[in-house]
Amino acid sequence: MANSAVEIGIAHAPHEVSTSFELGKLGMWVFLAGETMVFGGLMGIFILVGISHGGWGSDGAHVNWVLGAFNTLVLFTSSLTAALAQGAARVQDLSRAKRYLSATALLGVLFVVIKAFEYAGDFRDGFTPLAALFWSFYYLMTGLHVLHLLAGIVVIFGLMFMVTPRTPAGWLERKLKYVCLYWYFVETVWVFLFALVYLAPSAG
Repeated sequence: MANSAVEIGIAHAPHEVSTSFELGKLGMWVFLAGETMVFGGLMGIFILVGISHGGWGSDGAHVNWVLGAFNTLVLFTSSLTAALAQGAARVQDLSRAKRYLSATALLGVLFVVIKAFEYAGDFRDGFTPLAALFWSFYYLMTGLHVLHLLAGIVVIFGLMFMVTPRTPAGWLERKLKYVCLYWYFVETVWVFLFALVYLAPSAG
C-alpha cells in the first residue's frame, strides 16, 4: 500500500511541476500584455499628437541621440548576457549563470546612470517636463521605462542572492525564463522608444 502511494506521488510530481510552470508562464504573459497596452497607448498618443502638430519641431531636435544610442547598445548587450545566463543554467553551471546574471544587472545599472546623466543635461539646458509637450511625453515614457528597468534589476539581484551551490539547476532555469522574458520586454520597449523619441523627431 505504501509503495503504491509512493508510485502515485512520483507519477503526479512531474505533472504538478509542469502545471505550476505553465501557470507562472501564463501569468507573466498576461502581465506583459498589460504593460504592452500601457506603453503602446502612450506611444500611440505620442504619434497622433505629433502628427496633429505637424511634427515636434525644434523640441525633438534637442534630444541626446548619442547617449540614447549608447544606452541601446548597453541594453542589447545585457540581453545577450541574460541569454547566456539561461544557457549556463540549462547545463547546470550555476556559478557561470550567476556571473552572467551579475553582468546583466550591472549593465542595467549602467543604463540608469547614463539616463540620469542625460536627464541632468536636459534639465541644465532648460528642457524640463514643463518646457514643451514633447518633453512631457519624453519624461513620461522614458521615466516609466526606467522604473520598469529598475524593477528588473532588483529582481535579478534578488535571484542571484537566492542561488546557492545547492540550488536545483532546474529551479533556476525556470525562474530565469520568467526574469529574462521580462528583461527582453524592457529591451524591446526601449527600441521603440529610441526610434520614436530620439530618431523620428530629430529626422523630422
